Amino acid sequence: MTQILPKGKKRKRATPLWRHKWFKGGLVGVMLIGVACSGWWLVSSGTFKNMVDVVKWQAIALSSQAGLKIDEVLVVGRSNTDRTVLFNALGMTRGAPILAFDVESARTRVEKLPWIRHASVERLFPGTILLSVEERAPIALWQYKGQFSLIDYEGHVILNEGLGQYSDYMVVVGEDAPQHTATLMEILGSQPELMSLVRAAVRVGGRRWNIRLVGDIDVQLPEQDAPSAWLRLAKYQRTHSVLDRDIVLVDLRLPDRMIIRRSPVQESIQLNLGQET
Repeated sequence: MTQILPKGKKRKRATPLWRHKWFKGGLVGVMLIGVACSGWWLVSSGTFKNMVDVVKWQAIALSSQAGLKIDEVLVVGRSNTDRTVLFNALGMTRGAPILAFDVESARTRVEKLPWIRHASVERLFPGTILLSVEERAPIALWQYKGQFSLIDYEGHVILNEGLGQYSDYMVVVGEDAPQHTATLMEILGSQPELMSLVRAAVRVGGRRWNIRLVGDIDVQLPEQDAPSAWLRLAKYQRTHSVLDRDIVLVDLRLPDRMIIRRSPVQESIQLNLGQET
């Protein structure tokens, strides 16, 4: 059946498929999906990583030819760490491309060394590696289960062999002694005249300290307010020279008195606060 159009009205032309908005949008979507799939294939197959690695190492090779090679190593802060051990931990080779040197891996290896508390590694172009280290500060020798170790202010074990040069350090004894040694040193150091007499300290029950002085005199510090007790002993030493007597024990655990045990007959006396002897 032939459709008769009104006079003067033109027949509407059909719009080609590719001119529809939905077609264009769909085509863009298909392209994006294709790109995403291609990218996924490149990443999952390792092809993309391989391509990046190739470009990376080509750039490093060119930089080396341009003079960016490791020619010098500067070390700041080293005192106790052996130089050869430190360089081995860096894991670098002179003449190698400086851009190929992994500073973070080197820093991690250096910080695993016994004396190193903190380290930083930097590239100084064109050819210098700068290593800055902060070494641990030894504070005492720790005796535990028959083993001696050198510890720092944080209670970290630095060494447990070759300790001959540290034989004059104070010895602390007890499982939890390292964690409390820094605080103890502050207390003891507050009275320098007594500190010079200290040879060892024993942690008792994880609560308090017994201090061994020159002459094998034991001083029992209290669990609470040990600084005041240590000050009290210092005052009595200045006024009465109690540590110059033939004694083996000074008990400071009671806040209002000092108990002293004499050596020959194990006689004990009590000095009340404020009492002259």
